[in-house]
Parts: sequence; structure tokens; C-alpha cells
Amino acid sequence: MKTTSFTKQEWDEALQGLSDSYRIFVPIREGDFHMFRPLENGIKPDFDFQNTRISPKSIIYPQSERMFEYTLEPEDPEANILKEAPKDYSPRAIVGIRPCDVHAFRIVQRNFDNPEFRDPWWVKHFESTILVGLGCNRPCSTCFCTSVGGGPFHEEGLDIMVYDLGDRFLAKSLTEKGEDFLNKTKAGAPADQPALQAAEDLKESVEKAFNPNVTMDHLHEKAVLDLFNAPFWEEVAFACINCGTCTYLCPTCWCFDIQDEVFAKQGDRIRNWDSCMFPLFTLEGSGHNPRTKKFQRVRQRFMHKLKYYVDKYQDGVQCSGCGRCVRYCPVNIDIRQVAALMNEL
Repeated sequence: MKTTSFTKQEWDEALQGLSDSYRIFVPIREGDFHMFRPLENGIKPDFDFQNTRISPKSIIYPQSERMFEYTLEPEDPEANILKEAPKDYSPRAIVGIRPCDVHAFRIVQRNFDNPEFRDPWWVKHFESTILVGLGCNRPCSTCFCTSVGGGPFHEEGLDIMVYDLGDRFLAKSLTEKGEDFLNKTKAGAPADQPALQAAEDLKESVEKAFNPNVTMDHLHEKAVLDLFNAPFWEEVAFACINCGTCTYLCPTCWCFDIQDEVFAKQGDRIRNWDSCMFPLFTLEGSGHNPRTKKFQRVRQRFMHKLKYYVDKYQDGVQCSGCGRCVRYCPVNIDIRQVAALMNEL
């Protein structure tokens, strides 16, 4: 595979030059936060960041997505017939994505792309996307990716891994898609041995210093009903205000609701992100709601991520360790502490 060294100016210019081949998404600073936005004229990416406030999952799985469209015009011969809404599956690249967010895509893929069911829109968006990762030189204090099977320079799922060596970037292709992407840059130079060694030293030093030590090793052994009826759920949920921040920021939450929106004689069927923190999430057509109490909704969130998913897939938890829910929860509920309570029950 190909390994290329770029000055930071060369890297920015190379990305601009790829706009004819890909829709490029890069981290942009907006006020106090970084967000992934399309790379357009006049936009300068900012790769000097710890993590974006919201993960780039919406590039693959939009917060609101038109599924079907229809007309209610009585004279139209196709009235009341659902037609798939047009979608853009052109090649795209998410440049600067952190390894934890790539790990999240692998987790979510089990829901949208499995032997029993394939969501055509998610799959087509994902397969048309190149993931250009940026190693994490300065993990946040709330990060714990190494405790859930990832790491600051975890390569699984990436097409390219980029190392920030201070004055330059070193880009290493990991797949054929990634190598094709680097070939199209027509910039940079083959990485020499000192650059390769600097990247290896950087990875080793960051991983050695980063030790969040969040233990989840006994979750698979616990009986579901023992955790479900554990005595700590009321206390965990006491401060929660059901705002949904944790679920909307989470790169591994996948729940959605489907609604019809009609204006005049035209209609759209849309799917929107939903949250198990919302009181209406489980409201049934009969009027019955099996989770009317706040602690039941909080319990569901953590049980799904740390127990139900574990038992179903036998391959880790439904969490990438990005720490966003910890960092931005307005009442300081910490999934690491909840995991410890469950793990040590």
C-alpha cells in the first residue's frame, strides 16, 4: 500500500483538487466547536482539533432523510403512489474522521447491513464513502476508545490513516479505495524512513500515555434480569432531564421515526433520528406507554448499549468510546460510571 508525505499546505491544496472526483467533508471550526462540512470554495479545513462536537454519522445516515414522495392531486394518474425520493450516491470522502467514529460505523453496520436485513440507503451511502482517518494525538479526558476495542490510531474500517507529524501529514493507504484516493491527489512525496519512524513513535507515545481504564469485562457474564432489576437505576436517572443530547451526539445510536409531511397536494415520507430518552418514543397506538418513567428510559439506553447488544452480537459493547455523551451531558451523567456499576454488580 502507498504511504505519502504532504506538507500541510500541500494536503489542503490536494483536497481542493479532488473536488471534481469526490464530495469532500472536512472538519471546520464554527465558534467554539468543530463540525464536518463540505469542502467548498473559500472553506479552509482545520485539522488541529480533538474531536468534532457531532460525529460525521449524518453524512451516511442523515438526521432527516426523504424516503418517498407522493402526490395527492386527484387528476394525476399516479396519485397516492409512493415513489422513492431521489438520492445522491456519488463518491464522497470524510477526511479527518477520528478512529472512534470509524469504529462507530462498524458497530452501526450490524444494524443496517446484516444477513437478515440491508437498509438500501445506508448501505449505498456507506459504500460510496471513503474514510480518511486522522490519528488522535491528544485524546480528550472523556475519551475511552481503548476500553471498547479501538484506539487513537486504530486502523480497522479506514481506507487511509493520516498522522499529524507537526509540520506535515503522513498518509498511509489501507485499502484499494484509499490508494486510489492518494493517487488522485497528485501531490506529496513518498514517505522516507524518518517520517515512517516518526509516525510509529507518535503512535507508541500517545497509546502509552492514554489509559482510561474503563472496565467492561464482566458484562457478558451478567444475567439480564439481574441488571434490569439492579438497585442503582433510580439514582443514575435522578438528574436526567430527557433532553436527548446523549443520543443525538452518539455515533452508534441508530433509532429513527417515520413521519409523513404534506404541503398542499404534495407529500414526503421522512425518517428522522429518534431518541429512547423521549417520553413518546415507546408510546403505542393504544395509548399505552411501557416506559412512562424516566428511570425506565435511562435504563433502556444503558442496557441496550452495554448488555442487550453484548449478548446479541458477542463482540463488544455498542459504544465507540468517543466520550461525547460524557462531555456534553448537561447534568453530568457518565456512561463510564454506569458501565462500572453494571460490570461490578
